[in-house]
Amino acid sequence: MYIDSHAHLSGETLFPVAGELIERALLAGVEKIVNIATDKESLEKGLLLSKKYLSVYNTAATTPHDVEKEGELFFPIVEEAAKKGLLVGIGETGLDYYYEYAPKEMQKTFLIRYFNLAKQWNLPLVIHCREAFSDLFAFADEHYKNCPAVLHCFTGTLEEAKEVIKRGWYISFSGIVTFKKSEALRATLKEMPLERIFIETDAPYLAPQSKRGKVNEPSYILETASVVAEVKGISLTDVAHQTFLNASAFFPFSKVNSLV
Repeated sequence: MYIDSHAHLSGETLFPVAGELIERALLAGVEKIVNIATDKESLEKGLLLSKKYLSVYNTAATTPHDVEKEGELFFPIVEEAAKKGLLVGIGETGLDYYYEYAPKEMQKTFLIRYFNLAKQWNLPLVIHCREAFSDLFAFADEHYKNCPAVLHCFTGTLEEAKEVIKRGWYISFSGIVTFKKSEALRATLKEMPLERIFIETDAPYLAPQSKRGKVNEPSYILETASVVAEVKGISLTDVAHQTFLNASAFFPFSKVNSLV
């Protein structure tokens, strides 16, 4: 069994066909899907999905790309959902200096606010980070020390990955690790302890190598899992088993309130 630790089922691309995707995922052995809500509409739709499908769970936060536009509007909604026990995590939040769609200072402000919200409600954090690891680690060490987090869709360096592990966090690998040009990322994956790895699709984005150009979906996670197994020199069963255990220990699936 697998857990897709990061997918956008309730976004505008996948929500109209979410039922079909969930059924295909279940047939492929994907027992749980963590849906990432990034605004009011996607959270509302995500909660509807989790009420209808036992395999769907939700996290919520404004991405670093959108904090200038959506941050103040969505934060109190995320806060209320956390208070009601509707979430298994806070995120995706973080820092993105590659695109810098929102000012850096504003990204930092909301990251700290989400650090505090996660701590307040004892929820793990799902982090997006691109070309901002130095600031991420500094702020986390000050505001989020010894608290649970996962670096979603990791594409950083081996040294950055080691810093993630050093803090007791998890690293999640997406379909990017299957791409032909991702030799460096596969080399990083090889050095990471299996006990600290998640797998994800980030659907509808980043379809794996054999599905490049297609809309990604949770059932495609098997290709990512296969590459992890090949790189680590272990069986696909071992990858499925350990990543399932990892995500199950991280996300409080059994504590979530299904009431909308």
